Amino acid sequence: MIGMLSVQLAAQAAEVSGMALLAAAIAVAGACIGAAIAVAYTGAAALAAMSERPELFGRAMVIVGLAEGIAIYGLIIAIILIGKA
Repeated sequence: MIGMLSVQLAAQAAEVSGMALLAAAIAVAGACIGAAIAVAYTGAAALAAMSERPELFGRAMVIVGLAEGIAIYGLIIAIILIGKA
């Protein structure tokens, strides 16, 4: 009886861990896709602005860097999810 219970608990723990890993993967994938779209648009706009006014380089790169931060948020959420599993 105790052996069956421990097997059931181990299976449930593996299922919870698997779901946490799946959730972490979805969080990272979604955040990276969102960051890629944001960088594509802001990068194109930054290059267009810099072609007219080269002194905007610093400001444009800050905006592109903020768009890349979205991927870091997804990574942080994944680390939290894996830590709780």
